[in-house]
Amino acid sequence: MRPTRLFVPGLTIVSSLLVSGESIDGIKALATRLFKGHGDEFEFTLTANTERPSRWNPPKNDNYTVSSRNGKVHIEGTTLSALARGLRHYSVDSLQLDEFLFAESHATIPDKLPLPTQSLSRTSVVPWRYNLNTVTFSYSFVWYQWEDWEKLLDWAALRGTNIQLAWVGFEKIFLDSFRDLGMTDEEIIPFFSGPAFQAWNRFGNTQGSWGGVGNLSSAWIDSQFELQKKIVARMVELGITPVLPAFPGFVPPAFSRAQPDANTTKAPRWTGLPDTNTRDTFLSPLDTSYARLQQAFISKQIQAFGNVTNIYTLDQFNEMPPTSNEPSYLSQVSTYTYKALTAANPAAVWLLQGWLFLNSGLWTEERVTAYLGGPEGHNSMLVLDLYSESRPQWQRTKGYFGRPWIWCQLHDFGGNMGMYGQISDITVQSMDALRTSPSLSGFGMTPEGYEGNEVVYQMLFDQAWTTTPIDTSGYFYGYVVRRYAGASQTNSLFQAWDILRQNIYDNKDRQVPCVGVGIYQNAPSLSGLVNRTGNWPPPTKVYYDPATLKKAHSLLIQAANEIPQLWDIPTFQLDVVDVTRQVMSNAFNTMYTDYVQTFNSQLSHQKRRIGNRGRLQRRDDFATKGKQLLDFLTDLDRVLATNQHFRLDSWLDAAQYWAKQTGANDLIAFNARSQITTWIWESEALNDYAAKEWSGLTRSYYRGRWSIFVDGLNKALASRKLDEAAIHNQIRTFEKSWQYRGFQSEEASTARAAVKDVLPGMMEKWQSVFK
Repeated sequence: MRPTRLFVPGLTIVSSLLVSGESIDGIKALATRLFKGHGDEFEFTLTANTERPSRWNPPKNDNYTVSSRNGKVHIEGTTLSALARGLRHYSVDSLQLDEFLFAESHATIPDKLPLPTQSLSRTSVVPWRYNLNTVTFSYSFVWYQWEDWEKLLDWAALRGTNIQLAWVGFEKIFLDSFRDLGMTDEEIIPFFSGPAFQAWNRFGNTQGSWGGVGNLSSAWIDSQFELQKKIVARMVELGITPVLPAFPGFVPPAFSRAQPDANTTKAPRWTGLPDTNTRDTFLSPLDTSYARLQQAFISKQIQAFGNVTNIYTLDQFNEMPPTSNEPSYLSQVSTYTYKALTAANPAAVWLLQGWLFLNSGLWTEERVTAYLGGPEGHNSMLVLDLYSESRPQWQRTKGYFGRPWIWCQLHDFGGNMGMYGQISDITVQSMDALRTSPSLSGFGMTPEGYEGNEVVYQMLFDQAWTTTPIDTSGYFYGYVVRRYAGASQTNSLFQAWDILRQNIYDNKDRQVPCVGVGIYQNAPSLSGLVNRTGNWPPPTKVYYDPATLKKAHSLLIQAANEIPQLWDIPTFQLDVVDVTRQVMSNAFNTMYTDYVQTFNSQLSHQKRRIGNRGRLQRRDDFATKGKQLLDFLTDLDRVLATNQHFRLDSWLDAAQYWAKQTGANDLIAFNARSQITTWIWESEALNDYAAKEWSGLTRSYYRGRWSIFVDGLNKALASRKLDEAAIHNQIRTFEKSWQYRGFQSEEASTARAAVKDVLPGMMEKWQSVFK
């Protein structure tokens, strides 16, 4: 152990304390929450003295054993994280009980918990199990309250997560640090982007708010910081190392007034945004004020949260080229960045998202080597290979040239919600990487949004405790048993999920590398929407035979007919809605293709000299197809409205809570609406990036755009003249106005129908879709 002292104003703190005296009270409380008050039936023992991970002390694989002792369930492990993972092992093995992110378990807790019938032991195959992407804090967590965080942290801890990004409340640290440098609130606060876009402000892609709805409020800044205190404290209790933010180097434009001699440059424009909202000012890490600000960032967090971590997230070139591509410059930047970090905390580890290296034309081997080679010490950096399942960079960088790195599953962009998975890749590829790369140090989940497909999220975490690739067939069988615990189960249920396993959740089409979206979620157009591949714009290609999903859907309904009790289970309700809306989304693709082909054919006929009767008949037939398209979206909205996970109102209600807490009604309402639609209206590049499959959004926004499109094509046939630009402009005007509708509900009805009551009529009406 190498204890070091951090000299923080008013504090002297040992940075790499032994944590052998760690309290197990947090794990006991976790057991009480999981087992509804039965926490006293467990006994926990830490079996090893551990030192907080640092650049001198990388973590080691941990282990646990579950057994019975003195009439209690006894769980011993080398770390708090291992104890939490052991708790879940007991839960799923002895009770078939599990926790889920988006619906409550229906399992019954017995009056007296059974003792394990045999010893249960596991050793992790990687020391780190990482969770979260920087942008997840905007796409999924921006409106989270403490109760939401508590559920997420429990879910992560039970799966053995031992390192997680803690990125809430960053603006308070930023504000206080720049105040100390002599800047005013009037100079600092306008630099912050709105609540739903803070992630990109934090690493220099955006600056300021947009939409003309005001700046971030002090009440928002303070309330988020108070929430962060609770989050960090709970993470420590659960054995999850918090990854706290360091200062990356981006400063408000008025920084030059406070530090006129500072060495600053303008970052490039990001994603076509107006200059007023991008081209952030970057302070060179070689400038003395950079180290001063880094000291402030680190010390203020130690004062607020305690000495809880040595690991800090810091990204300087996220989707932006550096000022210079010269290897010597890149080496200097990283060298001085890390020097400033270790001046503030000598034990610091720099966590870097490896996303920037996907730009392989810019980040050549020489440049990557220079940038990663700057910080001294082998373990001074920890790199996230952010998109390992589809676009891994670890091979071409030779395992990041020996730096410790984590194999990550990104899975989705913008929180898109299509059913999707690459289960063969996350089991086989991850273990192949472990076998071939000596510097691999962990597995991690880095989705841009936590919105669905939970089985593939937890599978990678479970792979971290398994020495060979997981048998996906047996894994899915056990998942179904636990997911619908509390009801009898039938072969139809297992058959449905096996179809999902083999087809939907085991994509092998490299042209579809991530979660896709439905064509209906895109701005309507006559071309460019069908069979789209790649990760941006999001793919619309369906990589499996849609008939297989229809079969899975039919089997789920058959299972519910055989066991009606399934309709009472929240997880089953959610899954039926999920599969139903995906079947309908796929069907819309076919309807759209037929609609466009019909229009092109009709327009061609209309331009010829043919009789009025034939022309009018064709126009009527085409108009009927357009009406059918819109009617179908109305019915899709009805299905989505049966479950709160698929409702726009859930998102808006969560945002409105914070609006009431902070008094920023217009700003927060606009942010909530714009993020999931236009992102920033002034740049079409990000339009529909964060598209969601929600009721309210489908009825009012997606159907609203398609209604303009259908009307425009009807008029085009009537006039024999197509003006696509005019239709597009109408759609753009509608998109802009929708951002300003506040917190008004967009639901068709306040009455909440159950999915079991909506589906029979829906399936009868759209027989060709479901059979």
